[in-house]
Amino acid sequence: MPLTLEKVPGHEERVILSMGPQHPSTHGVLRLVLELDGETVVRALYDIGYLHTGFEKSFERLTYSQDITLTDRMDYLAPLSNNLGFCLAVEKLLDLEIPPKAQWVRVLLTELTRIASHLVWLGTHALDIGAMSVFLYCFREREEILKIFEMVSGQRMMTSYFRIGGLALEPPIGWLKRVEKFVKIFPDRIDEYEDLLTRNPIWLKRTQGVGVISGDDAVALGVSGPSLRGSGVAWDVRKSHPYSSYDRFQFEIPTRPEGDVYARYLVRIGEMRESLKIVRQAMEGMPEGPVKANAPHIVLPERDSMKTSIEALIYHFKIVTEGFHPPVGEVYHCVESPRGELGFYVVSDGSPRPMRCHVRAPSFANLQALPKMIEGRLIADVVACIGSIDVVLGEIDR
Repeated sequence: MPLTLEKVPGHEERVILSMGPQHPSTHGVLRLVLELDGETVVRALYDIGYLHTGFEKSFERLTYSQDITLTDRMDYLAPLSNNLGFCLAVEKLLDLEIPPKAQWVRVLLTELTRIASHLVWLGTHALDIGAMSVFLYCFREREEILKIFEMVSGQRMMTSYFRIGGLALEPPIGWLKRVEKFVKIFPDRIDEYEDLLTRNPIWLKRTQGVGVISGDDAVALGVSGPSLRGSGVAWDVRKSHPYSSYDRFQFEIPTRPEGDVYARYLVRIGEMRESLKIVRQAMEGMPEGPVKANAPHIVLPERDSMKTSIEALIYHFKIVTEGFHPPVGEVYHCVESPRGELGFYVVSDGSPRPMRCHVRAPSFANLQALPKMIEGRLIADVVACIGSIDVVLGEIDR
């Protein structure tokens, strides 16, 4: 049954408003129940579950390799980050060593994913508040990143390019030139966004001092990612628990102390600049070598080898039809997705399918902070607060 708010005795003049689940500013099927005193939000509840994806149960019905396609769709704005989180968890379960080149390609592409996700956030967030031009500019640059993904994997969004043991394919010849072209133009494009917004008096009026949450409250509510760093807490999984060679890269963690909508905006602007630094380092230091681990019973062999080797053909047939059998055990591994700490808890019973796969989704945890941000604010500020935490409902309704 949908959540409801009961009126408080003595305050019969207050209005109970159902906002959503079909509302443009919620960026998905999210319902808010608001108690209003005039135009001020007195109490707020969020109501989730309208999407009914069932991802976590679906993980148990597919083999480990097939599960990668589910991670793409869970956060459809950052599919490669989700690919990476799940692959690292299973590789940890298998105690599988990944070749350096595969690790660096993973870092490069996940940072491009972070930029692409932040561009969607910035464009739609600005549109919610009334700045239409920024939306068009952001999607112009995002299109260039999607073309890189398509060049590498053959798919613009649901790439499934990261695989257990490395990458699906060797990146094509000339792909780094396309990345380099983007890296050269993007700093000026970020400057354009800032010219339009950062000192815009209307933008400042709609974002500064709005949706404030302290660092202590954010930590207590399990908030992570830019929403946490916008409250002054410098927590980033890439720094605290480095994975996939992130300890080899130099970058800063942008933070702001104010904890408001404007602070979360500045943090994401800073993150795009830092991601660009990481992409440059990955391009300049890209090692040579294979992009798949040497594990023939887990990793699909190269297609050319199947034409000359009966062993390779047999391994391919068995992995595709049956999957592989990891040891019995359980693991947890997390990555820093564009929305925060994304973790995969995987339990193996030795069969080719996970016995259990639970996702620590940052959007789910971050949504808990929304009532804290909007209670006591005007209803016009609710839209700005929702946009500032950048939730993806596919990740929440798992």
